[in-house]
Amino acid sequence: MPRIFITRAIPNRALKVLTDVFGSGSVDVYEEDRIIPREVLLERVKGADAVLTMLTEYWDEEVFESAGSTLKILANCAVGYNNIKVDAATARGVAVSNTPDVLTESTADLAWALILGACRRVGEAERYLRAGKWDSWSPNFMLGNDVHGGTLGIFGMGRIGRATARRAAGFNMRVIYHSRTRIEADVETELNARYVPFLDLLAESDVISIHCPFTSETRHAFGADQFRAMKSTATLVNISRGPVVDEAALAQALLSGEIAFAGLDVFEKEPKIHSDLLTCENAMLLPHIGSATLETRTQMAELAARNIVARLTDAPLPTCVNPETITD
Repeated sequence: MPRIFITRAIPNRALKVLTDVFGSGSVDVYEEDRIIPREVLLERVKGADAVLTMLTEYWDEEVFESAGSTLKILANCAVGYNNIKVDAATARGVAVSNTPDVLTESTADLAWALILGACRRVGEAERYLRAGKWDSWSPNFMLGNDVHGGTLGIFGMGRIGRATARRAAGFNMRVIYHSRTRIEADVETELNARYVPFLDLLAESDVISIHCPFTSETRHAFGADQFRAMKSTATLVNISRGPVVDEAALAQALLSGEIAFAGLDVFEKEPKIHSDLLTCENAMLLPHIGSATLETRTQMAELAARNIVARLTDAPLPTCVNPETITD
């Protein structure tokens, strides 16, 4: 009977995927509703055949060493897997899986919530009202920026970037994008999107929405120089990974008026947020809820569970990051 460890409680429907195949006695769940402490993680992964992990756990050589030779699969309950040293997993023959596609539309919805919320000062206005400060209507009160008819810049035209771009048609927006790889001409036509160099993206966009993966190349892709190159009326939105944006530089740009607004769902050192950023009333800040709908989070956990079932029953994995670990 295999041993499966889950680092955080998951929806029952997803848990059932595992217990229906292997029995409840095979599944060990860390039940506390918090990030599992490092020392607990190191202890609980020992002897596991499979681990369903969250993006909040960092899998380096030490954790793989602690897990030992029994570990066959590490199923990450997220699209990105920058929290895992994939080369270390591959060297040990450990398959790594992720959860693409199932969260694309929900995350794109949230990108638009941030675009609209930041540009129209929704968070700031609600805080003002709840504080009892609102006493009358005024022509100059809480003036934000129009979204419709503007230019949306997409940085990273993957699945979520494309879904975000598709929604721009409803706002009659011009779409430009910059991505590591230019998308196919027919997809550009479908999205009514034009590829531009990075500097042009910065200079022309009224809203920039970040959707790139986090790599060594994209770390602080948006910093002081980039904010200076943007319009003073521009809005920056990030729902990819926190370290893509230099938070200290962003706070300075917002406080000085170098750019107008920002909407962030991810941060450099989650759950900590740069103290200067917290003082920016023109920043809409959310606690990493991009995929946080009941259906989407359930589907993510189910996909992670199905990858585990596949690996432990020698079936093809639905989403394997390092297929070279799978042998016939």
